[in-house]
Amino acid sequence: MAIYSPFSTSQLMPQEEKLEVARHKSELFIGVPQEVAYQERRICLTPDAVASLTSHGHRVLIEAGAGESASFSDKEYSDAGAEITNDTKKVFSCPIILKVEPPTLSEIEMMNPKTIIISAIQLKTQKKEYFEALSKKKITALAFEFLKDEDGSYPAVKSLSEIAGIASIHIAAELMINQNIGKGLLFGNITGVRPTEVVILGAGTVAEYAARTALGLGASVKVFDNSITRLRRLQNLLQHRIFTSTIQDKILLKSLMRCDVAIGATRGKNRAPVLVTETMVEQMKKGAVIVDVSIDTGGCFETSEITTHERPTFIKNNVIHYCVPNIPSRYSKTASMSISNIITPLLLHVADDGGLESAIRCNRGLKNGIYSYHGLLTNKAIADWFNLEYRDINLIVF
Repeated sequence: MAIYSPFSTSQLMPQEEKLEVARHKSELFIGVPQEVAYQERRICLTPDAVASLTSHGHRVLIEAGAGESASFSDKEYSDAGAEITNDTKKVFSCPIILKVEPPTLSEIEMMNPKTIIISAIQLKTQKKEYFEALSKKKITALAFEFLKDEDGSYPAVKSLSEIAGIASIHIAAELMINQNIGKGLLFGNITGVRPTEVVILGAGTVAEYAARTALGLGASVKVFDNSITRLRRLQNLLQHRIFTSTIQDKILLKSLMRCDVAIGATRGKNRAPVLVTETMVEQMKKGAVIVDVSIDTGGCFETSEITTHERPTFIKNNVIHYCVPNIPSRYSKTASMSISNIITPLLLHVADDGGLESAIRCNRGLKNGIYSYHGLLTNKAIADWFNLEYRDINLIVF
Protein backbone atom coordinates (compact mmCIF):
# COMPACT_ATOMS: atom_id res chain seq x y z
CA MET A 1 0.00 0.00 0.00
CA ALA A 2 1.47 3.38 -1.09
CA ILE A 3 1.99 6.07 1.57
CA TYR A 4 1.42 9.59 0.31
CA SER A 5 3.34 12.46 1.87
CA PRO A 6 3.16 16.20 1.22
CA PHE A 7 6.99 16.26 1.34
CA SER A 8 9.39 15.25 -1.42
CA THR A 9 12.09 12.61 -0.90
CA SER A 10 14.81 15.30 -0.73
CA GLN A 11 12.84 17.23 1.90
CA LEU A 12 12.56 14.12 4.07
CA MET A 13 16.31 13.54 3.97
CA PRO A 14 18.43 14.89 6.90
CA GLN A 15 19.24 18.57 6.34
CA GLU A 16 22.31 20.55 7.33
CA GLU A 17 21.88 22.93 10.29
CA LYS A 18 21.37 26.57 9.39
CA LEU A 19 22.68 29.12 11.86
CA GLU A 20 21.37 32.66 12.25
CA VAL A 21 22.96 35.06 9.80
CA ALA A 22 25.06 37.68 11.57
CA ARG A 23 23.32 41.03 11.90
CA HIS A 24 24.84 43.90 9.96
CA LYS A 25 24.81 47.46 11.18
CA SER A 26 22.19 49.54 9.37
CA GLU A 27 22.30 53.19 8.41
CA LEU A 28 19.45 55.32 9.71
CA PHE A 29 17.80 58.26 7.95
CA ILE A 30 16.07 60.37 10.60
CA GLY A 31 13.71 63.28 10.03
CA VAL A 32 13.07 65.90 12.75
CA PRO A 33 10.17 68.22 11.82
CA GLN A 34 9.26 71.48 13.51
CA GLU A 35 6.72 71.10 16.32
CA VAL A 36 3.36 72.65 15.44
CA ALA A 37 1.49 71.82 18.67
CA TYR A 38 0.47 74.80 20.78
CA GLN A 39 3.14 75.80 23.32
CA GLU A 40 5.48 72.94 22.37
CA ARG A 41 9.04 74.31 22.43
CA ARG A 42 11.10 71.13 22.77
CA ILE A 43 13.00 69.13 20.15
CA CYS A 44 14.04 65.45 20.29
CA LEU A 45 17.69 65.82 19.30
CA THR A 46 20.30 68.34 20.43
CA PRO A 47 23.21 69.33 18.12
CA ASP A 48 25.53 67.10 20.21
CA ALA A 49 23.18 64.15 19.66
CA VAL A 50 23.11 64.87 15.91
CA ALA A 51 26.94 64.94 15.87
CA SER A 52 26.98 61.55 17.61
CA LEU A 53 24.55 60.05 15.07
CA THR A 54 26.24 61.51 11.98
CA SER A 55 29.68 60.37 13.20
CA HIS A 56 28.29 56.83 13.15
CA GLY A 57 27.28 57.26 9.50
CA HIS A 58 23.60 58.11 9.96
CA ARG A 59 21.71 60.90 8.17
CA VAL A 60 19.65 63.49 10.05
CA LEU A 61 17.29 65.85 8.21
CA ILE A 62 15.98 68.74 10.30
CA GLU A 63 13.30 71.24 9.35
CA ALA A 64 14.60 74.82 9.46
CA GLY A 65 13.85 76.53 12.78
CA ALA A 66 12.91 73.28 14.55
CA GLY A 67 15.31 73.90 17.44
CA GLU A 68 14.98 77.68 17.83
CA SER A 69 12.41 77.50 20.67
CA ALA A 70 14.89 75.33 22.59
CA SER A 71 17.76 77.79 21.85
CA PHE A 72 19.42 75.59 19.22
CA SER A 73 20.15 77.35 15.92
CA ASP A 74 20.08 75.83 12.43
CA LYS A 75 23.82 76.59 12.17
CA GLU A 76 24.54 74.48 15.26
CA TYR A 77 22.69 71.56 13.70
CA SER A 78 24.35 72.10 10.34
CA ASP A 79 27.81 72.20 11.95
CA ALA A 80 26.93 68.95 13.75
CA GLY A 81 26.33 67.25 10.38
CA ALA A 82 22.57 67.58 9.96
CA GLU A 83 20.91 68.52 6.68
CA ILE A 84 18.58 71.54 7.02
CA THR A 85 15.50 71.98 4.82
CA ASN A 86 12.47 74.25 4.59
CA ASP A 87 10.47 71.48 2.93
CA THR A 88 8.19 69.95 5.59
CA LYS A 89 7.07 67.14 3.24
CA LYS A 90 10.70 66.15 2.65
CA VAL A 91 11.25 65.76 6.42
CA PHE A 92 8.11 63.61 6.78
CA SER A 93 9.24 61.39 3.89
CA CYS A 94 12.18 60.09 6.01
CA PRO A 95 11.99 56.41 7.10
CA ILE A 96 12.29 57.42 10.79
CA ILE A 97 10.51 60.46 12.23
CA LEU A 98 11.33 61.93 15.65
CA LYS A 99 8.77 64.23 17.30
CA VAL A 100 8.01 65.39 20.82
CA GLU A 101 4.25 65.69 20.30
CA PRO A 102 2.35 62.89 18.53
CA PRO A 103 1.88 63.57 14.79
CA THR A 104 -1.34 65.19 13.62
CA LEU A 105 -3.56 63.50 11.00
CA SER A 106 -2.26 65.90 8.33
CA GLU A 107 1.34 65.02 9.30
CA ILE A 108 0.59 61.28 9.09
CA GLU A 109 -0.81 61.97 5.61
CA MET A 110 2.63 63.30 4.55
CA MET A 111 4.45 60.16 5.76
CA ASN A 112 5.37 57.27 3.50
CA PRO A 113 3.87 53.83 4.18
CA LYS A 114 5.79 51.75 6.75
CA THR A 115 7.45 54.80 8.34
CA ILE A 116 8.74 54.50 11.93
CA ILE A 117 7.57 57.30 14.22
CA ILE A 118 9.01 57.89 17.71
CA SER A 119 7.11 60.47 19.77
CA ALA A 120 4.94 60.93 22.82
CA ILE A 121 1.42 59.51 22.52
CA GLN A 122 -0.51 61.62 25.09
CA LEU A 123 -3.31 59.09 25.26
CA LYS A 124 -5.78 61.41 27.02
CA THR A 125 -5.81 63.78 24.02
CA GLN A 126 -5.98 61.14 21.26
CA LYS A 127 -8.94 60.07 19.14
CA LYS A 128 -9.78 56.84 17.35
CA GLU A 129 -9.00 58.43 13.95
CA TYR A 130 -5.33 58.76 14.91
CA PHE A 131 -4.86 54.99 15.27
CA GLU A 132 -6.90 54.34 12.12
CA ALA A 133 -4.58 56.71 10.19
CA LEU A 134 -1.50 54.81 11.49
CA SER A 135 -3.10 51.53 10.45
CA LYS A 136 -3.92 52.80 6.96
CA LYS A 137 -0.27 53.75 6.35
CA LYS A 138 1.06 50.59 8.09
CA ILE A 139 3.16 52.80 10.37
CA THR A 140 5.24 51.46 13.26
CA ALA A 141 4.91 53.86 16.20
CA LEU A 142 6.80 53.99 19.50
CA ALA A 143 5.75 56.12 22.48
CA PHE A 144 8.21 57.77 24.90
CA GLU A 145 5.79 57.00 27.74
CA PHE A 146 5.97 53.22 27.10
CA LEU A 147 9.75 52.80 26.64
CA LYS A 148 11.25 50.77 29.48
CA ASP A 149 14.76 50.67 30.95
CA GLU A 150 16.72 47.60 32.07
CA ASP A 151 15.36 48.00 35.60
CA GLY A 152 11.74 48.13 34.41
CA SER A 153 11.34 51.89 34.93
CA TYR A 154 10.09 54.35 32.31
CA PRO A 155 13.09 56.68 31.61
CA ALA A 156 11.29 59.37 29.56
CA VAL A 157 8.40 59.69 32.02
CA LYS A 158 10.80 59.76 34.97
CA SER A 159 13.07 62.34 33.38
CA LEU A 160 10.23 64.76 32.58
CA SER A 161 8.73 64.16 36.02
CA GLU A 162 12.05 65.22 37.57
CA ILE A 163 11.89 68.49 35.63
CA ALA A 164 8.23 69.06 36.58
CA GLY A 165 8.97 68.40 40.28
CA ILE A 166 11.91 70.80 40.48
CA ALA A 167 10.10 73.38 38.33
CA SER A 168 6.98 73.33 40.53
CA ILE A 169 9.00 74.70 43.47
CA HIS A 170 10.79 77.33 41.36
CA ILE A 171 7.42 78.45 39.93
CA ALA A 172 5.91 78.67 43.42
CA ALA A 173 8.90 80.73 44.59
CA GLU A 174 8.37 83.16 41.67
CA LEU A 175 4.67 83.49 42.39
CA MET A 176 5.26 84.14 46.10
CA ILE A 177 7.42 87.22 45.37
CA ASN A 178 5.29 88.62 42.54
CA GLN A 179 4.18 92.04 43.79
CA ASN A 180 0.95 92.00 41.76
CA ILE A 181 -0.41 88.68 43.03
CA GLY A 182 2.06 87.26 45.56
CA LYS A 183 2.65 88.17 49.19
CA GLY A 184 6.28 89.25 48.76
CA LEU A 185 7.60 86.18 50.61
CA LEU A 186 11.00 84.58 50.12
CA PHE A 187 10.82 80.82 49.62
CA GLY A 188 13.17 79.32 52.18
CA ASN A 189 14.34 79.50 55.77
CA ILE A 190 15.74 82.77 57.11
CA THR A 191 17.00 83.11 60.70
CA GLY A 192 14.22 84.37 62.93
CA VAL A 193 11.52 83.90 60.24
CA ARG A 194 9.13 80.96 60.00
CA PRO A 195 10.17 78.69 57.09
CA THR A 196 7.97 78.30 54.03
CA GLU A 197 5.47 75.47 54.53
CA VAL A 198 4.91 73.19 51.54
CA VAL A 199 2.23 70.49 51.16
CA ILE A 200 2.79 67.89 48.44
CA LEU A 201 0.01 65.54 47.31
CA GLY A 202 1.48 62.31 45.96
CA ALA A 203 4.73 60.43 46.58
CA GLY A 204 5.99 59.62 43.08
CA THR A 205 8.91 61.06 41.07
CA VAL A 206 7.37 64.56 40.77
CA ALA A 207 6.79 64.64 44.54
CA GLU A 208 10.31 63.36 45.25
CA TYR A 209 12.03 66.11 43.24
CA ALA A 210 9.65 68.80 44.48
CA ALA A 211 10.36 67.75 48.09
CA ARG A 212 14.12 67.54 47.44
CA THR A 213 14.15 71.08 45.98
CA ALA A 214 11.95 72.54 48.73
CA LEU A 215 14.10 70.96 51.45
CA GLY A 216 17.22 72.29 49.73
CA LEU A 217 15.79 75.80 50.07
CA GLY A 218 15.04 75.20 53.75
CA ALA A 219 11.26 74.79 53.55
CA SER A 220 9.14 72.64 55.85
CA VAL A 221 7.64 69.83 53.76
CA LYS A 222 4.57 67.64 54.32
CA VAL A 223 3.76 64.80 51.91
CA PHE A 224 0.38 63.07 51.60
CA ASP A 225 -0.23 59.79 49.76
CA ASN A 226 -2.50 56.80 50.29
CA SER A 227 0.37 54.32 49.93
CA ILE A 228 2.53 53.79 53.03
CA THR A 229 5.03 51.93 50.82
CA ARG A 230 5.48 54.97 48.55
CA LEU A 231 5.77 57.30 51.54
CA ARG A 232 8.43 55.05 53.12
CA ARG A 233 10.31 54.87 49.81
CA LEU A 234 10.22 58.67 49.57
CA GLN A 235 11.61 59.06 53.10
CA ASN A 236 14.48 56.72 52.22
CA LEU A 237 15.24 58.46 48.91
CA LEU A 238 15.27 61.91 50.52
CA GLN A 239 17.36 60.64 53.47
CA HIS A 240 15.44 63.19 55.49
CA ARG A 241 12.69 62.63 58.04
CA ILE A 242 9.77 64.71 56.80
CA PHE A 243 6.10 64.78 57.83
CA THR A 244 4.21 62.08 55.88
CA SER A 245 0.60 61.04 56.14
CA THR A 246 -2.07 59.06 54.37
CA ILE A 247 -4.81 61.25 52.91
CA GLN A 248 -7.22 61.99 55.74
CA ASP A 249 -9.43 65.05 55.23
CA LYS A 250 -8.99 66.44 58.75
CA ILE A 251 -5.15 66.26 58.75
CA LEU A 252 -4.92 67.41 55.11
CA LEU A 253 -7.19 70.43 55.73
CA LYS A 254 -5.19 71.46 58.79
CA SER A 255 -1.96 71.35 56.75
CA LEU A 256 -3.49 73.23 53.81
CA MET A 257 -4.75 75.99 56.11
CA ARG A 258 -1.17 76.58 57.36
CA CYS A 259 0.80 76.08 54.12
CA ASP A 260 2.22 78.73 51.77
CA VAL A 261 2.51 76.34 48.78
CA ALA A 262 0.51 73.25 47.76
CA ILE A 263 1.80 70.97 44.97
CA GLY A 264 -0.54 68.52 43.22
CA ALA A 265 1.48 65.51 42.01
CA THR A 266 -0.91 62.56 42.01
CA ARG A 267 -1.83 60.10 39.27
CA GLY A 268 -4.93 57.97 38.79
CA LYS A 269 -5.84 55.13 36.46
CA ASN A 270 -7.84 57.29 34.06
CA ARG A 271 -7.58 60.72 35.65
CA ALA A 272 -6.02 62.29 38.73
CA PRO A 273 -8.23 61.90 41.83
CA VAL A 274 -9.69 65.15 43.22
CA LEU A 275 -8.21 65.24 46.74
CA VAL A 276 -8.77 68.90 47.63
CA THR A 277 -12.31 70.28 47.45
CA GLU A 278 -13.22 73.91 46.81
CA THR A 279 -14.29 74.20 50.47
CA MET A 280 -10.74 73.23 51.51
CA VAL A 281 -9.22 75.80 49.10
CA GLU A 282 -11.48 78.50 50.56
CA GLN A 283 -9.87 77.91 53.96
CA MET A 284 -6.29 78.30 52.68
CA LYS A 285 -4.30 81.45 53.47
CA LYS A 286 -4.80 84.51 51.29
CA GLY A 287 -2.02 84.62 48.69
CA ALA A 288 -1.12 80.93 49.08
CA VAL A 289 0.10 79.21 45.89
CA ILE A 290 -1.26 76.05 44.26
CA VAL A 291 0.84 74.40 41.52
CA ASP A 292 -1.24 71.54 40.08
CA VAL A 293 1.29 69.41 38.17
CA SER A 294 -1.35 66.70 37.63
CA ILE A 295 -3.58 69.08 35.61
CA ASP A 296 -2.62 67.17 32.44
CA THR A 297 -4.73 64.28 33.77
CA GLY A 298 -7.53 66.39 35.23
CA GLY A 299 -5.93 67.96 38.32
CA CYS A 300 -6.23 67.00 42.00
CA PHE A 301 -7.63 70.36 43.20
CA GLU A 302 -11.33 70.93 42.52
CA THR A 303 -10.63 74.59 41.71
CA SER A 304 -7.98 73.81 39.05
CA GLU A 305 -8.56 74.96 35.46
CA ILE A 306 -6.11 74.51 32.58
CA THR A 307 -3.95 77.61 31.93
CA THR A 308 -1.27 78.44 29.33
CA HIS A 309 2.39 79.49 29.43
CA GLU A 310 1.31 82.95 28.26
CA ARG A 311 -1.32 83.31 31.02
CA PRO A 312 -0.24 80.69 33.58
CA THR A 313 -2.13 81.81 36.68
CA PHE A 314 -5.54 82.77 37.98
CA ILE A 315 -6.81 83.67 41.45
CA LYS A 316 -9.72 81.81 42.99
CA ASN A 317 -10.81 82.12 46.65
CA ASN A 318 -7.78 84.44 47.16
CA VAL A 319 -5.43 81.57 46.27
CA ILE A 320 -3.02 81.75 43.30
CA HIS A 321 -3.44 78.77 40.94
CA TYR A 322 -0.78 77.68 38.42
CA CYS A 323 -2.26 74.96 36.18
CA VAL A 324 -0.14 74.70 33.01
CA PRO A 325 -0.30 71.09 31.70
CA ASN A 326 3.09 71.05 29.94
CA ILE A 327 5.53 72.38 32.57
CA PRO A 328 8.74 70.82 31.05
CA SER A 329 8.14 72.84 27.84
CA ARG A 330 8.75 76.00 29.91
CA TYR A 331 12.33 74.75 30.32
CA SER A 332 12.62 73.73 26.67
CA LYS A 333 16.42 73.44 26.44
CA THR A 334 16.78 71.31 29.58
CA ALA A 335 13.82 69.13 28.56
CA SER A 336 15.21 68.72 25.01
CA MET A 337 18.59 67.64 26.37
CA SER A 338 16.83 65.18 28.68
CA ILE A 339 14.78 63.61 25.86
CA SER A 340 17.82 63.56 23.57
CA ASN A 341 19.84 61.65 26.20
CA ILE A 342 17.22 58.89 26.14
CA ILE A 343 16.57 58.76 22.38
CA THR A 344 20.14 58.94 21.03
CA PRO A 345 21.53 55.74 22.65
CA LEU A 346 18.30 54.01 21.63
CA LEU A 347 18.79 54.96 17.96
CA LEU A 348 22.44 53.87 18.01
CA HIS A 349 21.36 50.56 19.56
CA VAL A 350 18.72 50.07 16.83
CA ALA A 351 21.34 50.75 14.14
CA ASP A 352 23.90 48.36 15.67
CA ASP A 353 21.27 45.63 15.77
CA GLY A 354 20.54 46.04 12.07
CA GLY A 355 17.32 48.03 12.31
CA LEU A 356 14.20 48.18 14.46
CA GLU A 357 12.95 44.74 13.44
CA SER A 358 16.08 43.07 14.83
CA ALA A 359 16.43 45.40 17.82
CA ILE A 360 12.96 44.68 19.28
CA ARG A 361 13.71 40.95 19.25
CA CYS A 362 16.56 41.51 21.71
CA ASN A 363 15.35 44.55 23.66
CA ARG A 364 12.14 44.01 25.66
CA GLY A 365 12.08 47.64 26.85
CA LEU A 366 12.13 48.86 23.25
CA LYS A 367 9.46 46.34 22.27
CA ASN A 368 7.30 47.63 25.11
CA GLY A 369 7.45 51.11 23.53
CA ILE A 370 5.68 49.94 20.36
CA TYR A 371 1.94 50.54 20.25
CA SER A 372 1.50 50.23 16.46
CA TYR A 373 3.49 47.60 14.54
CA HIS A 374 3.11 47.94 10.75
CA GLY A 375 -0.32 49.40 11.41
CA LEU A 376 -1.42 46.68 13.85
CA LEU A 377 -2.39 48.00 17.29
CA THR A 378 -0.24 46.15 19.83
CA ASN A 379 -1.11 47.94 23.08
CA LYS A 380 -4.03 46.33 24.93
CA ALA A 381 -4.79 49.40 27.08
CA ILE A 382 -5.20 51.57 23.96
CA ALA A 383 -7.28 48.90 22.21
CA ASP A 384 -9.63 48.65 25.21
CA TRP A 385 -9.84 52.45 25.57
CA PHE A 386 -10.82 53.05 21.93
CA ASN A 387 -12.57 49.71 21.30
CA LEU A 388 -10.11 48.70 18.55
CA GLU A 389 -8.74 45.33 17.45
CA TYR A 390 -5.63 44.28 19.40
CA ARG A 391 -2.70 42.04 18.42
CA ASP A 392 -0.14 40.77 20.92
CA ILE A 393 3.29 41.90 19.66
CA ASN A 394 4.91 38.85 21.29
CA LEU A 395 2.97 36.65 18.86
CA ILE A 396 4.09 38.77 15.88
CA VAL A 397 7.74 39.38 16.85
CA PHE A 398 9.70 36.61 18.60
